[in-house]
This record gives sequence, C-alpha cells and structure tokens, in this order.
Amino acid sequence: MAAINRIKSAIKKITPGFVIGWYHLGWAFAAAVRYGFPSRKIKVIGVTGTNGKSTTIEFVLAVLREAGYKVASLSSIAFRVGDEVEINKTGNTMPGRLAVQRVLARAAKAKCDYAVLEVTSEGIKQSRHRFIDFAGAVITNLTPEHIESHGGFDNYRKAKQQLFKIAKGFHAVNCDDDNAKYFLEFDAENKFCYGVKSHACECRGGKTIIAENVHTDLKSSRFTLEGQEFEVNLPGEFNVYNALAAIGVAASQGIGLDVCRKAVASVNKVPGRMEMASDNPRVFVDFAFTPNALEKVYATLRHDLEGKGGKLVCLLGACGGGRDKWKRPVLGKIAAKYCNSIILTNEDPYDEEPQKIIDGVKSGVEEAGFAGELAVIVDRRQAIRQAVARTGPQDIAILTGKGSMPWTFLEQGKKVPWDEKKIVGEELAAIGQEK
Repeated sequence: MAAINRIKSAIKKITPGFVIGWYHLGWAFAAAVRYGFPSRKIKVIGVTGTNGKSTTIEFVLAVLREAGYKVASLSSIAFRVGDEVEINKTGNTMPGRLAVQRVLARAAKAKCDYAVLEVTSEGIKQSRHRFIDFAGAVITNLTPEHIESHGGFDNYRKAKQQLFKIAKGFHAVNCDDDNAKYFLEFDAENKFCYGVKSHACECRGGKTIIAENVHTDLKSSRFTLEGQEFEVNLPGEFNVYNALAAIGVAASQGIGLDVCRKAVASVNKVPGRMEMASDNPRVFVDFAFTPNALEKVYATLRHDLEGKGGKLVCLLGACGGGRDKWKRPVLGKIAAKYCNSIILTNEDPYDEEPQKIIDGVKSGVEEAGFAGELAVIVDRRQAIRQAVARTGPQDIAILTGKGSMPWTFLEQGKKVPWDEKKIVGEELAAIGQEK
C-alpha cells in the first residue's frame, strides 16, 4: 500500500492539471453509469460549508423523518439508508465517486424519498458531485480552509459555489455569514435565508428565517421563530444556526414549523461534536480543526465558566500531510486567548514529523504571550491522560481535532484505530485506580 501511494504521488506531480481533471470527471461519469444514475430516482440535498455540515445533516434528517419521509445520508460521521447505519471509516468527509453513487443507489432501491449529502470543496475539486441531480443546496458558513490545496480563498469559495450552480430547486443560505452574497447570486426556484441577526442580508426575493430571543448554555439553546419556541438540545449558538439551516430545508419542502420544532428538539447528541465524554470531570470531545470552529467551541465553554472560578483545559494539535500549514500558529493563538491550560499533541500527521506540526501550533501560543500551563506531549493518549488529570470539579477539558474519527492517519498510508471518547473513559478509570 505504501509503495502504491508513493507511485500515485509521483504520477500526480508530473501529470498536467487538466489531465487530472478529466480523470476525475471520467470516474464520476463511470460511477454514475455503473449505478444507473440513482439521483434521478430520489431527491438529493447537498450541504456544504466550512463548519457545521455534519450536525446540519443530523437536523435535516430529523426534520424529514418527523415529516414522515424515508431518508438516506452521507456525512463524515456515517452513511445511512433508512434505519441502516454504516460508520464512515474512509477518512474522507465526502468519499470517492463510486462510494457516493453506491450509497445513492442503495437509497433509491430502498425507496428513500430523500438523500442528504455532505459536499466538500475537495470533493467538488475531484468531481465527486458531478452527475448527481441536486434538488437543493445549503451553505452553513465559509471561512478560510484548504487554502493551499485550492490556491487561495477565492478559489475555495468558487469550489463551494459549484454546488449552487447545479442545484436549481432551492438554496438555503446563512445570512449572517460574510460570504452569503456570493451564494445568493445563483438562480434557484426558491431561496431561504436564515440567521439570528436583525440585519440579515437581503434574500433577493426569498424567505428570511430569523431566530429571536436566542439563549445558549452548555446543555441546550433556545430561540423563538414566528412566535413559536424552539429548543436545541445541543450547546452553543453555532448549533442554533445548524438547526435554522434544517428549518430552511423544511420550508423548501413545505414542512411546517410544528414538525420542525419537534424534530429539532429530538437531536440531543452528534458523535464527536461538542460531545461530553465525561461529566465528572467535565470533558468534551469535538472535531473542530479550523480557526473559526475552534474559536466558537472555546467561546461557548469559556462563557459557561464565567464567574465560576473554573479553568479551561485545552488539548489540541493540527493536521499534517502539508495541509493548511498557515493555520497552525493561528490555532495556537486562539488557544492562548481562551484557555488556562494548553496541551499540544499529535492529531493526524500523515507523512509529516509530528513534532514539526506541534511546533507550528506552539509558535502561535508563544507569540500570543500565553502565561498559563503549557505542555507538549506527542503521544495523544498520554496527552489525554494529562488533560483529564488537570481537570478539577469546576473545570472543563476540551479535546479537539479528532471528534468521532475512527482512525489516526500516519505515514505511507498507515492508519491505526482511534476512539477519543473511549480513551477518555479508559484514562479516567486508570487514574482512579491509581488513587
């Protein structure tokens, strides 16, 4: 496998970009042919954005099910067809063309009414979205990510826009996001703009869905919409946005707010997304690996600690393989801003030296003048042990970067099983036995 990966890498370096593009497009067409263009037999909704895609899909699934529909989904968490669930172990948020078409074919055969897909910029770059008939598109938010891969933020945004070019049925856009205007310029039969701010963008003939009286804490969030009270049993304002995106999808399909209210309240856990791994001490695991997502997670936890005298213990690293090296010191600066205790550790190094990646994050921590506890522990299990050991009854520990990911990705295509939540439990038990 390692030799094959090296050969592939070498071939990619010497092959012109347009040839690689045609290669990906050819595979997309072949996959669609192989499975009989299944998206023509089912309504497919694409969800894109930098953060919040997986959680938004969970809310969309809940709404469609509550309305009586049979649904399928494909996200970084799992592949679902009706009641059948297969954990996504591919390491890709949006897997390859054959895998996507295969899930759609299963959904069509199972007589599902809808399929909801997580659509990534890397997936679009490799034509994984091609030859899929999208009934609608959702954008959660857009902040810098995959900049080196796409050659700049504008190219990253243009990749995301491709979904809105081909999905003509409806568009649901986060009005409060700075890039909303770029996604509202595309034609669709219906447009839905959602947000929590009164100055939400002009929806250009569409319907606005604006939450009011928003209140959040570590257990839930509450808001009112058109006079109805909603409860989101997930923490943070960012989950209010994710719920509103699903309500936008519901509105596009003629599903009423009564159904939405029940459905939104039914989602009480999303694997690896601000998921509590322990309540004594309080330890959370989260997938956040972008600056924007990390800051929102930290701000939510910091808000809960205000006036209580507890400290925020943060364990983080950054992805390797040459991915977005620019953000490593930025992540460190954000941690320095919010955390009382920081433990820097390994995440998914791929072919990079783990210590080199960690040093990039550490440079941001030091540049920010961090004066709290700082430790560097390359072994992630040992780092988790230290993090939970540092966390007292009034404190909160947050472990970011892995979430529910089932693997750690190493050099030459190697990967080892990983379960962050389970490891938290094991390390807490080991510490308890030592006392």
